[in-house]
Amino acid sequence: MGVSDAPAAPETESSKAARRRLRKQPPPDPAPLAGLIDAHTHLAACGGRDPESVRAIVDHAASVGVRAVVTVADDIVDARWAHRAAQWDDRVYAAVAIHPTHAGELDDATRAEIEEMAAADRVVAVGETGLDYYWIGRSDTCATKEQQYEAFAWHIDLAKRLRKPLMIHNRDADADLLDVLAAEGAPESVIMHCFSGDRNVARECIDRGYLLSFSGTVTFANSDELRVAAALVPDDQLLVETDAPFLTPHPYRGQPNQSYCLPYTARHIAETRGIGEAELAEIVGANARRVYGIPLR
Repeated sequence: MGVSDAPAAPETESSKAARRRLRKQPPPDPAPLAGLIDAHTHLAACGGRDPESVRAIVDHAASVGVRAVVTVADDIVDARWAHRAAQWDDRVYAAVAIHPTHAGELDDATRAEIEEMAAADRVVAVGETGLDYYWIGRSDTCATKEQQYEAFAWHIDLAKRLRKPLMIHNRDADADLLDVLAAEGAPESVIMHCFSGDRNVARECIDRGYLLSFSGTVTFANSDELRVAAALVPDDQLLVETDAPFLTPHPYRGQPNQSYCLPYTARHIAETRGIGEAELAEIVGANARRVYGIPLR
């Protein structure tokens, strides 16, 4: 069965859990902030399971200035869905990979399917992939370090062969993750999704030329180091994202996130960097268009 002929994927456990957690969503940020692109979201987990619901989510985002979104997969079921969703609306693009916690699922058949999907025009990145040490020992289904290393190396190679950006997931694995990227040789574009490191990790990533993408966590009261990192990043290495439905920015932390909430985070970063909101939106929008190859609309 070809990728384009695959049946619609069943709802995943993560999207079911997101629906069960559903509470009153935040209001839109009061004034549109034109030109933003949500560099990392999970439309399926936000309730977008068909063309109509996806269109509603991106219409809502467009009403506050978010011109496009990149929907991201974490397992093979989500990858099939993300690939399809990117064909339903021309404001939706996809990234496909096997999340490090699912790395044990990466067999020959899965590799072949991910590679086929990743080569598609509307799949703009290989991700999210990387290392996640947080769940080792906390979840019986989490992949081992060895499985994660092997899967990460394979995804790095795939991104280089396809000449597409590599979208990184990193949780509690700063040193090892940077070591693997150095040992394997990073592709031209590396995106540190939902950057969570301190200023020293930020400087190392900046020196290597990686892009740092900040989510709603940068707005949290206990995120002083993240704000330092967000101030350090050169203009051309900065992205913003929601990671929706998770990590809703302050003051709505704990409520379900969507791409229309992106201006809250963007405005906070603009304030942190001491620049105007419109200037920040232009910077991060241009960076997302450049790295993902998204045309200006």
